[in-house]
Amino acid sequence: MYPCALSDNALSHLLAEDVPFGDLTTASLGLQGQPAHLAFHARSAMTVCGVEEAVRLFELSGARADCVVSSGTATEQGALLLTAIGSVDALHRAWKTAQTLMEWASGIASRASSLVHSAAPVPVACTRKNAPGTKALSIKAIQAGGAIAHRLGLSETLLVFAEHRLFLDEPPGATIARLRDRQPEKKIVVEVLSVDEALTWARAGANVLQLEKFTPAALSACRVQLETEGLQPVLVAAGGVRVENAADYVAAGAALLATSAPYHAAPRDVHVQFFTAG
Repeated sequence: MYPCALSDNALSHLLAEDVPFGDLTTASLGLQGQPAHLAFHARSAMTVCGVEEAVRLFELSGARADCVVSSGTATEQGALLLTAIGSVDALHRAWKTAQTLMEWASGIASRASSLVHSAAPVPVACTRKNAPGTKALSIKAIQAGGAIAHRLGLSETLLVFAEHRLFLDEPPGATIARLRDRQPEKKIVVEVLSVDEALTWARAGANVLQLEKFTPAALSACRVQLETEGLQPVLVAAGGVRVENAADYVAAGAALLATSAPYHAAPRDVHVQFFTAG
């Protein structure tokens, strides 16, 4: 079972955004304290994510909730995902925040899962281009879908962009040598925009080439030229990788697909049904 990606403080902040001064409608109707329960169901097939956070949102609101399926589970239409029991006001306090969080995270997880299946057996790595402020849950969602993180941030990996090279005044081999001396345990990744750049940086000793916006045909041609010279850097297809073309990049020889596509997935609908205690 996946742990919560968000702390109680972060989840409480989400609740405070939606219910800063109480639930006016529920209070005005005099429904506080009445017992009730609810259930979350999948409206369509999906890879679920965010159930653990949803359960905790109900608990922080004073209800009791149970996770029926954990994040990472592939479910069919109508599958029961979560149940909660408590007072009407407690359930209403958490309902919409929990539902929206699960729908959004499950959309990302489902898109990631589709990409992973299309690219098999080559891994799919999701970039750091998640919506700002959503990294923890975004990473959980792509992992729930079977993908891996490409880069969690700038602090732990070496990736040399053209925007870095603009400020360098030295041969590529000198750049690679400096990085290797400075960070001997790190793989040196270089983003390239053409076959000529790929050859230049492979000859200089780059461990990994990130082929930005190469078509599958261009990636295949690049791989052949590298192999002709006995060069074997890891080739990463990046930019424009989608479910529809993932298999083409794999067939062309990519060892890894890097994409931000799952972060732009539409949410997956979750149906919520309330029940009276009787």
